[in-house]
Amino acid sequence: MQEKYDIIGVNYNSTRKTDPYLFERLHKLLSPSTEGIYLDIGCGTGNYTSAFAKKGYQFIGIDPSEEMLTKAKNQNSNSTWKIGKAENIDLPSESVDGITASLTLHHWQDLDQGFSELNRVLKPNGKIIIFTATPEQMKGYWLNHYFPKMLVDSMIQMPTYDHIETSLKSNNLAIESTEKYFIQPDLQDLFLYSGKHNPKLYFDPSVRHGISSFSSLSNAEEVQKGLERLEKDILSREINNVIKKYENTKGDYLFMIIKKA
Repeated sequence: MQEKYDIIGVNYNSTRKTDPYLFERLHKLLSPSTEGIYLDIGCGTGNYTSAFAKKGYQFIGIDPSEEMLTKAKNQNSNSTWKIGKAENIDLPSESVDGITASLTLHHWQDLDQGFSELNRVLKPNGKIIIFTATPEQMKGYWLNHYFPKMLVDSMIQMPTYDHIETSLKSNNLAIESTEKYFIQPDLQDLFLYSGKHNPKLYFDPSVRHGISSFSSLSNAEEVQKGLERLEKDILSREINNVIKKYENTKGDYLFMIIKKA
C-alpha cells in the first residue's frame, strides 16, 4: 500500500484538492477546539489536515507514504507529519482530542487493529469522524455499467457498514450517528465517484491517476473499453438513461460520527 501511494502521490494534488463543502462538514461534525490536539489518519498530502491548521487547529497527519508526506510538509510546516498507519500509531495513549479518517478505511490491512489503536490514542470524550463509502452505496454508482470488474474489486476491499460497526463495538467504540453524502456538482476533490454529474472527467488521465481504483485495481483493457463505451454513450446521450437507472437515495458516501462506548 505504501508503494502504491508513493506512485499515486506524483501530481496527486492536481486533482485531489480540499473540497470546501466536505471540509465544512468535517469541521462541523468534529467540532474541534483550538486548545485540543487532533489526528488525521491516512492524511495523504495533507490537504484537509492543512485546512484545519489554517483555522488555528493543532493537527497531526499520519500516512504510510513518504511521497504523500513530502507534499504535505511542503504546503504546511505548522502541522506535525508522521510516517505510519492506523494499525500502529506512534502516539501516547489518550493523547488526541479527536480523529478524522477520510477515504482511508479500505486501505487498512487490519480493521480491528486500526480501531484498537484509534481507541487507544483517543481521549475519553474524544470523537472520530470517518468519511467512507460502503459496498451497498457503491452498487449505486453508474460506473458499474462501464467498469464492472474494477467496481467489484473496489467493493471487495471496502468494509461493509456491519463490519465497521462490529469492529468498532469490539474496540469500545460506537457509531453515534451517520450523515449521507451525495456528490455535489462542484466537487473539488476528484475521488472515485467525483464524475457522477460530469462523466467526461474520467477521460482525463490525471483524474484517473489520482483515484486508486483506476490506478491500482483496474486493468488497462477494461478501462480502455469502458472509456470507449462511455464516450459513445455521451455522444448519443444514452448516458442519461444509464445515470437515471442508477439513481438511488442511499447516498454516495457516508460520514460516521463515532465516540467511545
